[in-house]
Amino acid sequence: MTEVSDREPPRRRVPGPARPARPAGRSRPGPGARPGRRPGAPRPGAPRIIRLGSPRPRLRMVSLALTLVMLAFVVRLLQVQAVDASAYAAKAEQNRYVGRTLAAERGGITDRNGVELATSVDAYDITADPMMFTPGTTKTTDAPEQAAALLAPILGQDMETVAGKLSTKNSRYTLLAHRQTPQVWKQIKDLKTTLAAKAETDEGTVNVLAGVLAVPASKRVYPNGELAAGILGWVNADGKGGGGVEQQLDEELAGKDGKIRYAQSGGRQVPTAGSTETPAVAGSDVELTIDRDIQWAAQNAISEQVKKSGADRGYVMVQDTRTGEILAMANSPGFDPNDLSQASSAALGNAALQDAYEPGSTAKVMSMAAVLEENVATPATHVVVPNRLHRGDRLFQDDIDHPTWNLTLNGVLAKSSNIGTILATGQLGKTQKQANRILYTYLRRFGIGSPSGLGFPGETKGILAPADKWSTSQQYTIPFGQGVSINAMQATSVYSTIANGGVRVEPTLVRGAKGPDGRFTPAPKPKKTRVVSKKTAKTLAQMLESVVDDEEGTGTRARIPGYRVAGKTGTANRVDPATGKYHGYTSSFAGFAPADKPRVTVYCAIQNATRGSYFGGQICGPIYKQVMEFALKTLQIPPTGAGPARLPVSFTP
Repeated sequence: MTEVSDREPPRRRVPGPARPARPAGRSRPGPGARPGRRPGAPRPGAPRIIRLGSPRPRLRMVSLALTLVMLAFVVRLLQVQAVDASAYAAKAEQNRYVGRTLAAERGGITDRNGVELATSVDAYDITADPMMFTPGTTKTTDAPEQAAALLAPILGQDMETVAGKLSTKNSRYTLLAHRQTPQVWKQIKDLKTTLAAKAETDEGTVNVLAGVLAVPASKRVYPNGELAAGILGWVNADGKGGGGVEQQLDEELAGKDGKIRYAQSGGRQVPTAGSTETPAVAGSDVELTIDRDIQWAAQNAISEQVKKSGADRGYVMVQDTRTGEILAMANSPGFDPNDLSQASSAALGNAALQDAYEPGSTAKVMSMAAVLEENVATPATHVVVPNRLHRGDRLFQDDIDHPTWNLTLNGVLAKSSNIGTILATGQLGKTQKQANRILYTYLRRFGIGSPSGLGFPGETKGILAPADKWSTSQQYTIPFGQGVSINAMQATSVYSTIANGGVRVEPTLVRGAKGPDGRFTPAPKPKKTRVVSKKTAKTLAQMLESVVDDEEGTGTRARIPGYRVAGKTGTANRVDPATGKYHGYTSSFAGFAPADKPRVTVYCAIQNATRGSYFGGQICGPIYKQVMEFALKTLQIPPTGAGPARLPVSFTP
């Protein structure tokens, strides 16, 4: 029996991995022994074992690179948000927000009765955002050219011009066309809608008109075409007055433009982003003194006569003798301010105010006013008028050969004698120089050589040399209207002064203006100047009646049945503006009615008539009659019923 021990049995030894047997005869190398094969080195011919390198160097390099990248981002972020923050914010603001001008509505122009002569209607400025035509936005390289091909026929422009505007670099705004009608914008808008619909269904279609926009504006329209065009003027492409009242009163008519600034996206306003706006202030409505109907009658009459006479041009003025208000100012030829492209450069402007010409015998009334006012003669004073008169270096004559005339001073005016006028004005002074100075004083009082007071753009003040500068011939020709130049307004004002009892009322063309608040502000009252006494003016009116009423007068064709008419003919040698030499004639007639209670002055002048008569009484007398009759009826001015003065024209020696 085996005895069992209570001690723990010994642990079994587990054998480890076998070590390679060391070759026989080889022992560990001792000190100084030649090294053999490195332990663990592969045996020759044994397969090579690839071992993984340490990851730490790589991790260090990656960490360093990431640190540098992050550092660059941090530096750039600091630059953008801190250093250049304001500049980038401004640039972003500029790209996001768009500003434009809100055009003020231009005030209208009416006649004295409120009839529209110039008005503004709805229109559109066609604009574009060039950034929306770039290849990056449209995904096509020729978006400007494609858009131009569609827009050019509608806008009436050539494709190259439109494409050039759409290709403007570094801009968010370009103006394609000014003040287009609503119909034009509708055509463009319809095209945009069609292209947008195609682009949604066809990926190959690009809406090249997406960047075309319209800004509400207004367009100037003249409902009566050529009527009063010389007075009204026109508005140029920039919306500014280019002539006439449109230019003279541009500031009042134009108003004050406003501004709007808003956020945009894709060429459209973002309504939720807010906007800032300064509203536009509309211009004032201007009321003129002219009467549309009288203006029409004057313009129609002068146009027909200029055409019939083959003349260069002509003008008719109608003025209220009491107030100085211009009732009509007609020019022929004229122009249509609605279409300046068809207007002749010679017709643009207002010739009645801009032409300076020698008036001829219509100016004799001023010489007679001086003679009467200075008390050197009366209407009945005898004046012996020879067929020729030698003065200075010239031999003077009347418009017709005649035997010696025995005329009264009234007869000298009635028969329009140049010689008789020279003789009469020679009595103004003891010497010719003294007479010249006195006559010059009266001419200046009548407004000759000075602006009329209208302040009209381009108006001439005429030419009147000082008395001591008058040449040898001028001191004898100026008394009968040669050697001195005036415009039609000055000539009209002379007769209105006589009709108004010798008081010159500065002519006016504007009655007042109505502001945006609806309040009417009348124009300043015109300046009044006493030129001759009431007695002299009344006497002159009676003498002017003889020109028309007496059978020996030169203005019989200006008679108006039932009315007493005062007037004067004029036929002057005309200076050709092209050569500066005398060529042709200035034919004219001036007068007022009723002669004994004047209300209306009419003046007519025709330049260089080449067919038929060129005498003022023959071609301008009938114009005076036609226009005066119409004006008297329109203004409902009745005849006075009194008989003519019938002053004597001649005397028996």
